[in-house]
Amino acid sequence: MKTRSRRGRGIAVDPRLLIGLVLVVGSVAGVVAIVSTADETVQVYSARSPLSPGDRIQLADLDTSSVRLSGVDVLYLLPGDVPDDGFVLTRAVNEGELIPASAVGSVSGLRLTSLVLDVDGALAASIAPGSTVDVWSAREVSNGQFGPPVVIVSGATVVRLVTSDTIMTGGKSVGVEVLVPKARVARVLEAVSNSDAMSIVPADLPGRG
Repeated sequence: MKTRSRRGRGIAVDPRLLIGLVLVVGSVAGVVAIVSTADETVQVYSARSPLSPGDRIQLADLDTSSVRLSGVDVLYLLPGDVPDDGFVLTRAVNEGELIPASAVGSVSGLRLTSLVLDVDGALAASIAPGSTVDVWSAREVSNGQFGPPVVIVSGATVVRLVTSDTIMTGGKSVGVEVLVPKARVARVLEAVSNSDAMSIVPADLPGRG
């Protein structure tokens, strides 16, 4: 009686199965990479309270927020970016808003000072803290008659609106605190001391509602 020799049979692997496994592994690795990237947050400074242009900001005025934004290290102020002597804001920042790197100015390079100007007539509705305005002045040429107005400060930034009670009229007067280049301070103070008619005009058209 003859005995048949049994040859070991090799295991046949379907190439489609291998391709499927490769695709699954690649998909899982991609998902893991995306999730890992999404979990990476960056600490960014935000305003603890409303901040106005010209304010000198110290660390005590700031909070930190965790954000996941592309290019955040370029667009916003990060821990370690604040100098020991603080910095100066060049535009208004609302409470809780991230501090834009473009709104940070140097204390040593500050070329602006704030002045409160009394305004003749009502203010435009678009004038608010942070808005850009032109300051116009008209000099009195005779009793109650004024010459043509001229711009004495162009592109000033509004810090705040000041409302005060007036004793003579028993009503309220409105003043506007604006940031004025130091090179123009003498001209503005001259207009104030001469009791020139002062007007604040929006420099930019308000956006459509």
